[in-house]
Amino acid sequence: MRYEPMNPITFDLFADAEPEQQPRHEQIGEQSYVLRGFALPWLDRLLPALEAVLTAAPFRQMVTPGGFTMSVALSSCGTWGWTTDRNGYQYTRNDPQTGAPWPEMPEVFFELAQAAAREAGFMAFVPDSCLINRYVPGARMSLHQDKNENAYTAPIVSVSLGLPATFLFGGFERSAKSQRVPLFHGDIVVWGGVDRLRYHGVLPIKEGQHPRLGEQRINFTFRTAR
Repeated sequence: MRYEPMNPITFDLFADAEPEQQPRHEQIGEQSYVLRGFALPWLDRLLPALEAVLTAAPFRQMVTPGGFTMSVALSSCGTWGWTTDRNGYQYTRNDPQTGAPWPEMPEVFFELAQAAAREAGFMAFVPDSCLINRYVPGARMSLHQDKNENAYTAPIVSVSLGLPATFLFGGFERSAKSQRVPLFHGDIVVWGGVDRLRYHGVLPIKEGQHPRLGEQRINFTFRTAR
């Protein structure tokens, strides 16, 4: 099924405060961690900044080189934005839909990405790209490696907001067995170093309604692209 993106997107910025959580870390690989609830204290700054980015670069569903329309809707901000079409996967300086540069990465995005990376032991992370994904119920992401970047020494920092998801964290071959890691609103996954090229994906999102973000999961993935 193809899901049409909703643009512009509006969040309930006045919903009740997020429930208090005790921050904790779960190690899922030699240099890979889930930081439970790490993004929650940042939300009052994060969500308005996200709305501004999506006003400038609305979500859209892209086509893979194989001609399949992705169930996940995408946008980007930062110096480099990630795109896919029939010609392949690539980073671009300009949004191919508008021809304009991708929106500047908001300061709060940059600060959160660096703080999460430091928490996981990556002290010198300088992201220049943030891929923003929108999952509605039924949307999924097949197992893949993040390997379009030039800087494999930098980690990947992935922020989950909204509906829960099951994150697949696999090995270095697509056929390797994957861990199933539940992710909830405010969780951040960081992986890098020896784990940087592990396959990963997301199982289909289940029906649900998040009190602040509604019927969707929003995922930020911070990278050093160049």
